[in-house]
Amino acid sequence: MASPSLFLVGIGFLVVACGAIAVQRNVDETGMVMEEGELLGLFDVMGSLLEEPGWADVHPEPCTDTPWPGVECEIGQDPPIFHVTTIHIGPDVATPPCKPSAKISDSLLKLPYLRTLSIFNCFVTSQVTLSPTLFGSLSSLEHLSLQSNPSLSGEVPQSLAKISTLRVMSLSQNNLQGNIPLELGGLVNLEQLDLSYNNLSGEIPEDIGGLKSLTILDLSSNGLEGPVPHSLGQLQLLQKVDLCSNRLHGRIPPEFGQLNSFSACGLMGPIPNSLSSLKNLTALSLDNNSLTGTIPPSLGSLPNLDQLNLSHNKLSGELLLSEEFIKRLGKRLDVRGNSRLCTSYQLSRKNISTYLQTPACLGTEGIVDNRTCPEEQPDDFKGRKPYWYHGQTSSRAPLQDPQFISTCFVLLHALSFL
Repeated sequence: MASPSLFLVGIGFLVVACGAIAVQRNVDETGMVMEEGELLGLFDVMGSLLEEPGWADVHPEPCTDTPWPGVECEIGQDPPIFHVTTIHIGPDVATPPCKPSAKISDSLLKLPYLRTLSIFNCFVTSQVTLSPTLFGSLSSLEHLSLQSNPSLSGEVPQSLAKISTLRVMSLSQNNLQGNIPLELGGLVNLEQLDLSYNNLSGEIPEDIGGLKSLTILDLSSNGLEGPVPHSLGQLQLLQKVDLCSNRLHGRIPPEFGQLNSFSACGLMGPIPNSLSSLKNLTALSLDNNSLTGTIPPSLGSLPNLDQLNLSHNKLSGELLLSEEFIKRLGKRLDVRGNSRLCTSYQLSRKNISTYLQTPACLGTEGIVDNRTCPEEQPDDFKGRKPYWYHGQTSSRAPLQDPQFISTCFVLLHALSFL
């Protein structure tokens, strides 16, 4: 005879099974596999963007029988119905991607399970302004990409700071204005922040040092001003930083965690020796700044450094990077446009000086670019300097030859990551 406990377990199983059958029967009878409010919200969002007036009629069941390539869904657990988790709109899924009067509908807030929203090349004619409260209630959003929309204007919405789940925020190549919201510094799960190629202004907030999970930061090609915040040095997971084409100034933060690519303009002062501790660094582009002092020889010991651009600064003294390092980088090493920088006698004999477009230093060997000159006296110079070094005069110095001084436009560096 079966025990009472087994009997109760059997009854419980039958109840659960019957409930599942009832839910499935209800889905089959009504044809609804989504909540009505969520489905209507999706119809409104797509209708406000796409050049397909009958999109809802063609895709009445976008998660099952009538899918669309830019919409993805997942089944929830309680109840077991579909929810929209991804909306992607761009040239790869629709041609043209959007209608001329496209806009982002407030019905987006009716999609609370949305995890990925990406809209590319959509807003190109009619002006569209981002609402400051548009994204606040999308508590599941992890990936936000609004890119290459030249008519998308407004400020970076402060409401984004409320979405603690955000991992990727890419708002590049739009027409956004205003300051970077201080509140974004509270997004502790954010891994990538790309606000490049907009019209942002003001300073980079110190609060950005609160982005503890950040690996990529791209704020290039804006109108940002002020110093590079030292709080960036607190981001131990940071791998790539691009701050070029702004109006920044100041010194390079002394520490940069696991950085493997750094590019910035408007900097001054010496190149910190602490950069030599960045063993993961693969690309360093500090061209067109006002950096002074010598180039730290320790940069040549970075095992993964594959591109070094220090051209058009105010660097001086002898280039002490090893011959092996110089040959390994080849054309990916650029030190042109530093009028007080020179290479050693040994490198000049191997034509490396000419290759780098940097003249040879006046050495004790007495030979400079195939010209013979008297041996310099120790008191004439402190250390090895170019023979035309400003502020020094000597009857024994050879005549200046303009062929040693050349300035060229700089090869824009290619960043590597990921």
